Amino acid sequence: MSRAAARLCQERAAADGLGSNRNAIKYLKQDYETLKQQCLRAGALFKDEEFPACPSALGYQDLGPYSFKTQGVVWKRPTELCANPQFIIGGATRTDVCQGELGDCWLLAAIACLTLNPDILHRVVPEAQSFQKDYAGIFHFQFWQYGEWVDVVVDDRLPTKNGKLLFVHSEEGNEFWSALLEKAYAKLNGSYEALTGGSTMEGFEDFTGGISESYELRRAPSNLYQTIQKALRAGSLLGCSIDTTSAADIEAITSLKLVKGHAYSITGAEEVYYRGRSEKLVRLRNPWGEVEWTGAWSDNAPEWNYVDPKQKQALDKQVDDGEFCDILDQSPV
Repeated sequence: MSRAAARLCQERAAADGLGSNRNAIKYLKQDYETLKQQCLRAGALFKDEEFPACPSALGYQDLGPYSFKTQGVVWKRPTELCANPQFIIGGATRTDVCQGELGDCWLLAAIACLTLNPDILHRVVPEAQSFQKDYAGIFHFQFWQYGEWVDVVVDDRLPTKNGKLLFVHSEEGNEFWSALLEKAYAKLNGSYEALTGGSTMEGFEDFTGGISESYELRRAPSNLYQTIQKALRAGSLLGCSIDTTSAADIEAITSLKLVKGHAYSITGAEEVYYRGRSEKLVRLRNPWGEVEWTGAWSDNAPEWNYVDPKQKQALDKQVDDGEFCDILDQSPV
């Protein structure tokens, strides 16, 4: 096909909405509905030949075929892991996104942020997917890639060890949307190991098609807190991390339980009246689902004793779920 003819075909496809969220490009030409119906007619569960449940899907070095980290890995469907698997239980929440043995906290922080905005979530995680009605072992998700939405199909065979999911998992033992979303993103990038290390902003862009913006606290504008609040009200996805100066600092835990070089989701921003002045608080979540800040305004900090009880109840959860409040400090270092 000539270059002019190829460009004409692209223009016609765009005019028909191809590449939009409602008419996403079929990744590797796999059509979800067609494959699902084929499986239902045959009475068989889908097996994805484009991303097979084998060592190559895990990785090539640390997660390669001969790595001790992959010894004993067994691929299992959710129906083999529990009696009553569910795609989503009671709506997707950030506690559905707990990190496993993969260093993809940057991605999981972005996924957790998705749960704060149902409209964006349902663009990435199409509704009407189930382990009960018309279950065929096939699921699909959509990502923004190079100016187009791409629909990625996966089977539901997931890597496990000792009967438990190896990578991302929900606090609910029988909920699997987050694990399947991680698998679809791994397929898009070639393997699970390809997700090790990255930028939360990259995840935000792939989930929205939007443009990311970053700030360093030492150089941030004076109205940063108002910007954060406005962004959260608008449904934007926000994250943060502590910069590291050496490889040895990555995931080092400080004395007050913050993790260096680790991605956190920003899940809220509220001002509280404390001892005659206003304090600007941000709520963060660690994708590990644990290891929380223990300094001022942490879950059990004495500062909460001087806050209006109703506001305290709304903001101070006092649960070791990886989510906590901290003050936004823009003072020079």
